[in-house]
Amino acid sequence: MDIYNKKKTFIGKAAPLGYVAGLGRGASGFTTRSDIGPARDSSDAPDEAQIQQQMQQALKRKKDEDNEDLNESNYDEFAGYGGSLFSSGPYEKDDEEADKVYDEIDKRMDDKRKEHREKKFKETVEKYRAERPKIQQQFSDLKRKLSDVSANEWATLPEVGDSRNKKMRNPRTERFTPVPDSVIKSALLAGQTSTSVNPMEQFGGLNTPYPGMATPSTTDLDLNKIGEARKSLVGVKLDQASDSVSGQTVVDPKGYLTDLQSLTPSSSGDIGDIKKARLLLKSVITTNQKHAPGWIAAARLEEVTGHIQKARNFIMKGTEACPKNEDVWLEAVRLQPKELSKGVVAQAIKQLSQSVRLWIKAADLEDERAAQKRVFRKALENIPNSVRLWKAAVELEDPEDARILLTRAVECCPQSVELWLALAHLETYENGRRVLNKARENIPTDRQIWITAAKLEEANGNTPLVDKIIERGVTSLSSNGVEINRELWIVDAEEADKAGATYTAQAIIRTVIGIGVEDEDRKHTWIEDAESCAVHSAYECARAIYAYALKTFPNKKSIWLRASYFEKNHGTRESLETLLQSAVKHCPKAEVLWLMGAKSKWMAGDISAARNILSLAFQANPNSEEIWLAAVKLESENNEDERARQLLTKARMSAPTARVFMKSVRLEWVLGNLRQAKEMLKEALRKYDSFPKLWMMKGQLHEEEKDLYEATQAYRNGTKKCPTSIHLWILLAKLEEKQGNLTKARSVMEQARHRNPQTDELWLHSIRIEVRAKQLEFAKSLLAKAMQVCPSSGILWAESIFMVSRPQRKTKSVDALKKCEHDPNVLLAVSKLFWSERKVTKAREWFQRTVKIDPDFGDAWAYFYKFELQHGTEANQKSVLEKCTKSEPHHGAEWQVISKSTKNWRLKTKDILHQVARSLKSIENV
Repeated sequence: MDIYNKKKTFIGKAAPLGYVAGLGRGASGFTTRSDIGPARDSSDAPDEAQIQQQMQQALKRKKDEDNEDLNESNYDEFAGYGGSLFSSGPYEKDDEEADKVYDEIDKRMDDKRKEHREKKFKETVEKYRAERPKIQQQFSDLKRKLSDVSANEWATLPEVGDSRNKKMRNPRTERFTPVPDSVIKSALLAGQTSTSVNPMEQFGGLNTPYPGMATPSTTDLDLNKIGEARKSLVGVKLDQASDSVSGQTVVDPKGYLTDLQSLTPSSSGDIGDIKKARLLLKSVITTNQKHAPGWIAAARLEEVTGHIQKARNFIMKGTEACPKNEDVWLEAVRLQPKELSKGVVAQAIKQLSQSVRLWIKAADLEDERAAQKRVFRKALENIPNSVRLWKAAVELEDPEDARILLTRAVECCPQSVELWLALAHLETYENGRRVLNKARENIPTDRQIWITAAKLEEANGNTPLVDKIIERGVTSLSSNGVEINRELWIVDAEEADKAGATYTAQAIIRTVIGIGVEDEDRKHTWIEDAESCAVHSAYECARAIYAYALKTFPNKKSIWLRASYFEKNHGTRESLETLLQSAVKHCPKAEVLWLMGAKSKWMAGDISAARNILSLAFQANPNSEEIWLAAVKLESENNEDERARQLLTKARMSAPTARVFMKSVRLEWVLGNLRQAKEMLKEALRKYDSFPKLWMMKGQLHEEEKDLYEATQAYRNGTKKCPTSIHLWILLAKLEEKQGNLTKARSVMEQARHRNPQTDELWLHSIRIEVRAKQLEFAKSLLAKAMQVCPSSGILWAESIFMVSRPQRKTKSVDALKKCEHDPNVLLAVSKLFWSERKVTKAREWFQRTVKIDPDFGDAWAYFYKFELQHGTEANQKSVLEKCTKSEPHHGAEWQVISKSTKNWRLKTKDILHQVARSLKSIENV
């Protein structure tokens, strides 16, 4: 026979256990992570998990060895039994304590050796790994190089083939012949088990019911369910037998009740669970008939399963077994029908006449108010010191009867603050004072009594006594060992403020605001307290805190400013002006305080008073640029152009600054004196050539005169002098684009980005140039680069939302909100997105959120107003207009196009809003 043609006996058979192909030639077998985890050498050191597993197996073997047989065959005359003779004896408390002591000693000794053992194991593993690293570590450098493999290279990798020949690939042992369907079907039928019985078949297979029987239902009996229920019952009986020692059960009632909670059936069909639960509860009740939770649980189980009468019987037996348990009686009252529940609660009260809950339940069962009063009065005869019963009884009475009841209540419950305060509230002024005095004598440690006394005096016009009462209260409480918690007192002050007791609230603030605050932390702490009170709408408390802080720090400009802004937002014009008058006396060098006072007078229409304030501000700050410009603005806004010109002339002489020259040029420009404006601008650029707004004005002046060459030269010179001015570069690029020089415009923006890297406004303008040139693909590529340079730019994310197709905008807006959650540009873009999708309610919510985050963002107000013009009511439109006028926005690309125009220099905020809203494109076309 040819030995080469002889069939190999091992082909097609499983490899022996532990076999590694090529092991004799030096190969080492390993498995990949896709199989069982990281690669491992066959002779590699075991991991910690394997060591722990081996230790557990060793302990298990030792335990098996300890559990030796103690019969006579295991007895040795000299060594005795193999195990402990008394291991099966009773385990007493002394044994338990001894075992605990030994366990603690073993644990402590093990902890001492643990650090040394772990350190030694770690050193051994590190030494072994240094000599023989894992295959996973050997291939780590190659795995890192896989990150450089491109997608095309991955795709061109050949598939793994089978190098075996045809005979080796298809041995005879792997051949099989498909089994016919008929064989499979017959096998299924032969092994099928019937799980239901038709009631008709119980009577000889007749289709007609047995005489005298009703026509059975079509529902078959489920034999599987019956078998499972029987199996559960047998298991419960076996458990009971195993838990029995000398005829006495060792059932834990609490454990049974815990099991019951998990066994409460979800439907009436869980037969096995219901029966098991009943057996468990029966065992609980039989073991300890005085165990009230067992009776309650048994009754509720029957209630859940629909056997309400059985539940009532169970709970009534429970009341007989536990007549002094309140919960059992309450459950019995609940389960009984209404006509019988009164009798049950009467029996309960006979057994437990001191139970407050039973008396309240008895009162709840009464339908008439008079009957409820009788029940409560009977209850108070038995339990006169129950505050809960007194309160419930008082709530049913008229004011006069309630006052009489409360008089008796405070005698029976002298430690109840609520009853004393309720009585004081119902009494007259004089009697109320007496009641509160008695309350202070009985309860000297409660602050609410003192605060109520202060409110009583304030309500009767005795405001001078309020401060004294609060001060005495704090002193008295401190002397009685009560800690004065200023946070709790401030909360009480806020509640008093909201209740209308403003003087009491302020008195509390003045008394406790300085308690427990370090001297160096007073300013910041008080400002935080004031802001917190303002957030909680306790404005009088905040006003009192600011007043106290200003009294302590009269020369702190920051506190005066915060107090002024508070009065501006939450006070009246008179209160603001009064505060500002005091502010400028203490801080005469604070220009902003002078300007706020002048603006308040100006907004009220009192121009002469505003001029007087500014003249006083000039005296305190003779060369202040802000005050000069404020005076100029006041005159120009009131059409006093000549007076404004004279003021600017004086300002250029006494306080010459770049802004003063800029305002001078602008005034002449808007008045139409272009030649004089140019001369003044030329003089200004000689002195302040690094002020970018002057170069902008020069270029815009030439643009207005259609002299585009001079305008271009002005912008170019400006970018050379002020290379960091973003708006100068943008104006130059816009002018080149306007002249049709698109390539030059791109070049300008590229230079600007080179000079000012990571400036999102320059990237945005470059993108919009390409959009206007219909180069959408190039614009998208520019946007992608811009997002890499400025990943958290709100204006770029807002632009990206509307540069993608409509189905992708929602996803893009979600990404934008994750990156720039509080950016007004992103919020405005999301609002416009909802608007374009006709989601009016959501769009309005997002518009409101946008203008709340940045009230100075004029574009948001304009879009919001245009939205309300299309989809809102007249009230909504009026509300947006009023809020915008109050906010006085100044920024926004669309807003500044209208507001900065020389034609609109006299327009008010509401007029600008109308024009910007009209100039906006329809949102449906976005």
